[in-house]
Amino acid sequence: MQYKHQLESNKKFILTALAKTLKELRGSESQFQFSNKSDVSIDIISKCERGLKDPQLTTLYKLAEGVDMTLTEFVAKIEQNIPLGISLIEK
Repeated sequence: MQYKHQLESNKKFILTALAKTLKELRGSESQFQFSNKSDVSIDIISKCERGLKDPQLTTLYKLAEGVDMTLTEFVAKIEQNIPLGISLIEK
């Protein structure tokens, strides 16, 4: 039970890191503008920016393209906002 709670907590850290990164990279561009540019719905962008959505890989790819980054660069940027030692698997 304790481990399951820790996994959910760690998942929240990761989704929060995505939210922070996406907001930073989108900058002053509106969600509507970014939605059009990245071909991702405003609803998904909004949920990602609030840490409520765990997007699919293809969505992450589109978000990365929307901020003129490769998927590798985008994920690296997200990882900078994740505390060290976070894991989603039991070790």
